[in-house]
Amino acid sequence: MSLTIAEAPVERAPLFPRKKKGITPRSIAILVFLAICAAFFCVPLYVIVTTSFKTMDQIRQGDIFSLPLPLTFDAWWNAWDSACSGIRCDGLKVGFWNSMAILFPSLALSLALSSVTGYALALWNVKWANAFLFILFMCAFVPFQIIMIPLIILSSGLKVYGTVWGIAIVHAVLSMPILTLIFRNYYKGIPHEIMSAAMMDSGSFWRIFVEIILPMSANILIVVLILQITSIWNDFLIGLTFGGLGTQPMSVVLANVVITTTGEAAYNENMAAALLTAIPPLLIYFVLGRFFVQGITAGAIKG
Repeated sequence: MSLTIAEAPVERAPLFPRKKKGITPRSIAILVFLAICAAFFCVPLYVIVTTSFKTMDQIRQGDIFSLPLPLTFDAWWNAWDSACSGIRCDGLKVGFWNSMAILFPSLALSLALSSVTGYALALWNVKWANAFLFILFMCAFVPFQIIMIPLIILSSGLKVYGTVWGIAIVHAVLSMPILTLIFRNYYKGIPHEIMSAAMMDSGSFWRIFVEIILPMSANILIVVLILQITSIWNDFLIGLTFGGLGTQPMSVVLANVVITTTGEAAYNENMAAALLTAIPPLLIYFVLGRFFVQGITAGAIKG
């Protein structure tokens, strides 16, 4: 009986082997540059965070890079509950609830107006659509300071100046050009056959928008939500100009807390107040960040 042994296939070396990439001066330069950029943002953030947990006795020693010893949350509580903004010592909580009251109507108005306008310009034969789109494109680059006084006059005539709704309307008006362009470019990617089939089924303008377009707009809505939440929450000038004494957003209250001093500057409270103001949009981005990337790659800023 004879046995046949299968020979293992012999691996041949590639004709053009790839060179192993080593550490080159170019890669070292890139890493050094990125490290400097990261340090440019991380070092001040480290100082702000550590200072917010320090006592004033440790801050007076002048070592801004030292760790907080002992670790205390008193500055955070004082910034939230009892920090003085002008003659009022109600803390940042007043500005936080004002910002929340401004945020929701601003989001509702801006998303409703811009999504419907972008939908009409992208999928319906609107007369003078190109001219209107060009005007919106030009308005997106007009500085707010140029139209600030006319907006004050208009909001005063509408009896909404100094109210939460007045700030929300201004946010919606100012965001409409860029958001309309974003929605229009996104809706341009929807197959035209879907619109034709919907029209053949006697679909009206609003029925097609609510039943077909909106369910397909999850990615772009998340992109716009993140952009608008960040813009509205971090806004200072609109809230300062159009908000009354009782409707100032958190950023305005933060500025008043920092410039209001009684005896000595409480640097730990100021740092804690700055972090409290920055936390809400950061949380939104961390929660919805991956959806933001999906919306961008799906064509949100394309076209």
